[in-house]
Amino acid sequence: MFLDLLYPLVKYFSPLNVFKYLTFRSAYAAVTALLIAFLLGPWLIERLRVLKFGQSVRTDGPESHQAKSGTPTMGGLLIILAVVVAVLLWSDLRNLYTWVALGSLILFGLIGLADDLRKIKYRNSDGIPAWVKFWSQVIVASAAALVLYFAGGHETTLLYVPFFKFPVLDLGVAWLPFAIIYVVYWSNAVNLADGLDGLATGLVILALIAFSIITYITGRADWSAYLSIPFIKGSGELTVFNLALMGACVGFLWFNSHPAEVFMGDVGSLALGGVLGVLSIIVKKEVLLLVIGGVFMMEVLSDVLQVGYFKLSKGKRLFRMAPIHHHFELKGWKETKVVMRFWILGGIFAILALSTLKIQ
Repeated sequence: MFLDLLYPLVKYFSPLNVFKYLTFRSAYAAVTALLIAFLLGPWLIERLRVLKFGQSVRTDGPESHQAKSGTPTMGGLLIILAVVVAVLLWSDLRNLYTWVALGSLILFGLIGLADDLRKIKYRNSDGIPAWVKFWSQVIVASAAALVLYFAGGHETTLLYVPFFKFPVLDLGVAWLPFAIIYVVYWSNAVNLADGLDGLATGLVILALIAFSIITYITGRADWSAYLSIPFIKGSGELTVFNLALMGACVGFLWFNSHPAEVFMGDVGSLALGGVLGVLSIIVKKEVLLLVIGGVFMMEVLSDVLQVGYFKLSKGKRLFRMAPIHHHFELKGWKETKVVMRFWILGGIFAILALSTLKIQ
């Protein structure tokens, strides 16, 4: 909005030239989202408390978590609101990728909102039926994939792998089911990791730092050519979206850090995971996201291994509890130690992923 309203006036007031710079708009999108989260956070938490929108804690979880029952949930609404305002103010609203990312964030958030409201209504952790949630995610992911397939560039269906300069495969029309499944997977992966105060929020912030660098480089023909990564025209504008989302998450983390005053709920975790998946398919970093989100991969893998081992061994457990962050809790690690160490791992994975941009 500011770009369209203020930049045309540069001929009358030259300092307005700063609005054409992506770095300037990205930085202030982050600041705007951060301030919105800071200012509205206390009000939202109080409203959620008054409405008795409290979290229902799993009865089979760690005993220390039972004290969290009743903590206000659906704090992800704060993140989405802050991002929407910041993006509308600072982005180039003619950019297709901005609308795909923003639309995905909102729509995945609506699925999570329905899930959270049902949990609150029935005072349990079941939420909406699994098949309803899954197919709703498929519909949203399909919408994003179809827009990119028909409106994106020739790079859309190509699959890139770290350490290789050129695409290893052109998936063609098969890219559509691949992209849909991939986005749904990430929506659920972040949701699975949202089990400790600040854990998922901090990991998403680290992932967004990496993606902000990637989208900025991918949107520049000179830098992408130098690093031999695909140039996606217009993708640089996603840097504004990424930093707005990062700013909103940092603001939310202020209230979500241990002991949490509010949980993001599925409205936050499904939205954050889904949009990470969408960002990766836009800038052709589907494989690299598996590295950037290495901790999320650990969480999902631990859950899959636990279920598989339980069935094969007829009732034995591989971990004390899955996902794996609960395993370490039951081993005696304090919640804050688990979160901090997982954040460290998340930072290491992000650095490793970024290093591959040069080694190819």
